[in-house]
Amino acid sequence: MAYHEYIAIEGVIGVGKTTLARVLAESLGAEVLLEVFEENPFLGDFYADRARYAFQTQIFFLISRYHQQHQVIARALAHSRLLSDYIFDKDRLFAHLNLANDELAMYDRVHAILDEQIPTPDLVVYLRASTDVLMQRIAMRDRPYERNIERGYIEALREAYDAFFREYHKAPVLAVDTNEIDFVRSQADREYILGLVRAALEHGAIQQSLPELRSDAPPSGIRILHGGRRRLGDFQRFHRALDREKGFGADLSLNFVGLTEEVGEVGREIKQVLRQAEVLGSAGGSQADALERALTAKRKVLAEEMSDVLAYLLKLANYAGIDLEAAYIDKMGYNWRRSWDVAADVPPEQPS
Repeated sequence: MAYHEYIAIEGVIGVGKTTLARVLAESLGAEVLLEVFEENPFLGDFYADRARYAFQTQIFFLISRYHQQHQVIARALAHSRLLSDYIFDKDRLFAHLNLANDELAMYDRVHAILDEQIPTPDLVVYLRASTDVLMQRIAMRDRPYERNIERGYIEALREAYDAFFREYHKAPVLAVDTNEIDFVRSQADREYILGLVRAALEHGAIQQSLPELRSDAPPSGIRILHGGRRRLGDFQRFHRALDREKGFGADLSLNFVGLTEEVGEVGREIKQVLRQAEVLGSAGGSQADALERALTAKRKVLAEEMSDVLAYLLKLANYAGIDLEAAYIDKMGYNWRRSWDVAADVPPEQPS
């Protein structure tokens, strides 16, 4: 089955997310998923009195965005690319800007449950602009419910978006400064952004998705993985869902023992491969050929045992509260900058 990318456009109110989503969808032959914010009955009141209407507005958006993405994304990706003008994660950004105390705690509990079931984009295009430019664009489109938006709110939102994407690791992010770009009127600007997106997709590693556990699995976290490329963070989310559905406990010590057992099983299989390669090599032919023949016979078993090792490692990262993908990227960046004495008799140790 062909793989179809899921691309999301993000940015502050007025930056041009919806327009760019439509432009890119036409160029890339993709379906479009647009946020249905006009249906929020509290939105106009919220811009007039944020403190009073923030909780109602935010909960309505959260449930609405969940239902829309949960229903549409997997179905669309089954047969085409998908362009969306928002990511589900952004809802929490707004909540932390507008809510506090018990209301924020309640929101976070609901968001954590729903977030487990939403697929992650292959690429997030983050459109940036200055507060002055954003206010000009909001005024130009003149939506009735946006006429009461305060400049201070947009400034705070812009800063919150920048902070959010500095720490965002779920998907690759392509940040584009739109202050001097007009992709509504300029074909050259449209081609420029399209080129950036194509390059980002071509240089990103595409991974296969995990299968669903069974066809009648309950509609919870298992649906995270349906129909798209997944990153390491999604595998961690999958194991949280698997633990929840299968009733596995978050026992750090027990799962560490499981990890060491699975590493031992990988070692056992490799030991058998080396012994078999020695036997095959003594019968004639090159040692490299003997090793490849021995590996071929054991490759399926090795793959299964290594998968078990990865599963336990992901579970341990979950229980320890570690974003394993972000940690790996940071550590390998450190390794890349290091130098080792490759001529040393003892192989260099990985930094710990």
